[in-house]
Amino acid sequence: MTIPFRALAAPLLLVVLGALAPPALAQSRAPQPPRPAAPAPDSQRLLRALEDAFVSVADRATPSVVNVSVKVKREARPESGASPEMEERFREFFGPELFERFFRRQAPRDEGRAAGSGVMVDPRGYILTNNHVVENATEIEVRLSDDRKFKAALVGRDGRTDLAVLKIENPAGPLPVADLGDSDRLRVGQWAIAIGNPFGLDRTVTVGIISATGRTHVGVATYEAFIQTDASINPGNSGGPLLNLDGRVVGINTAIVSSGQGIGFAIPINMARDIMTQLINRGKVVRGWLGVAIQDLSPELAASLGVKEDAGALVAAVMKDGPAAAAGLRPGDVIVEFGGSAIKDVPDLQKRVAAVEPGRAAPVTVMREKKTVTLSVKIGEQPPDDAMEAEAGDEILGLTVEPLTPETARQHRLAARSGLLVTEVAPGSAGAAAGIRPGDAILEVNRGPVGDAAAFRQAVAGLKPGKSVPVYLQRGGGANEYVMLTAPRP
Repeated sequence: MTIPFRALAAPLLLVVLGALAPPALAQSRAPQPPRPAAPAPDSQRLLRALEDAFVSVADRATPSVVNVSVKVKREARPESGASPEMEERFREFFGPELFERFFRRQAPRDEGRAAGSGVMVDPRGYILTNNHVVENATEIEVRLSDDRKFKAALVGRDGRTDLAVLKIENPAGPLPVADLGDSDRLRVGQWAIAIGNPFGLDRTVTVGIISATGRTHVGVATYEAFIQTDASINPGNSGGPLLNLDGRVVGINTAIVSSGQGIGFAIPINMARDIMTQLINRGKVVRGWLGVAIQDLSPELAASLGVKEDAGALVAAVMKDGPAAAAGLRPGDVIVEFGGSAIKDVPDLQKRVAAVEPGRAAPVTVMREKKTVTLSVKIGEQPPDDAMEAEAGDEILGLTVEPLTPETARQHRLAARSGLLVTEVAPGSAGAAAGIRPGDAILEVNRGPVGDAAAFRQAVAGLKPGKSVPVYLQRGGGANEYVMLTAPRP
């Protein structure tokens, strides 16, 4: 059958024209993708409910968050040490501006100012904040959300947990008070809301989750069981509250990992509540005391002592005339049970001993030369920090150290925000032989963080003569390096 040419021509022409059509024309005729569907009503209601919950927490808790401003006494700048004639030559050579800035004798600086956060927890005017916010304060001022300002008295502070309690003097009118929650009931994954004054930005609200609970070995305090959160915490947030979705305080924001993002730590409110009660009622914190220097077990130590790595705390030193010495504990013992409960690590033992009322006897089970020995220890009262420092001596292997603060970090051009500042190095000492210099910051000893002199002393207490541990330093200017610190031979 023959098909007429004209019958084919029309369809063929349409096909050719279609192929040659401009792209815009072809696209205009292409089918359009469907528009995204609007959120389902149920999803909208869920998001709206969550939004309302955050707003409710902010409305409820923000009035109780206070700005804590302190006056800090600064040290005098060192003198040049040059004679008046030499100073005049310096002036001529460097010019008046550089001379005044770097060489002239300086009078003590005026008092500086520092700021942090706090939370009102009692209608009588009591405020919880961090110890590091107020420890060097000569004067404390508190500003409320309604811009009322009050002088505040320091009721007490506890450096071992980094907590402090303030009290407003003569408040006029009612005070906004936060509700306290139960930090023991926190679960990983719960919402967390942080409120504080980062970088002077009053009452900033940030949201995240509870990332972890019971964090230890952070290196911030002696007694640690931190709540970890990714709710944004920045300098100035210290002392502010961490809240749950009910608007109840579950923690006191304390520290951040400066080299990371979304890693902040808060002191559990149950711990803070106990410390606050003791500071208000007693003016100090009373803890049980064993009188030993202890350290965690490394895999090598655990194997050599015949114990599990996560089952006990090694006694590195026994303090003379302390409770442990009286009970017969020895260096090299591994404490595996205290008060009838198994001991996991150093923080676990510290927490259990601290909770015992001084004067009470407690059974202690140790592994000694791969044999089990049970002793009875009459728990003592933990001495204050300065008494423990005096007992142990001012130097550790020739190094005089003090906790690193933001102020001293700035003075020595250190980026670190935690650790120990080396203030003196004894000539010919182990510290000098390791190349450690005044102005260095000790960040880690034997791969563990050190936040105070006691932690440093504990880390090196078990060193035998001639043995070494790695020490992680930050030099002035920010360069980090490892050195080996070796215990001197007799």
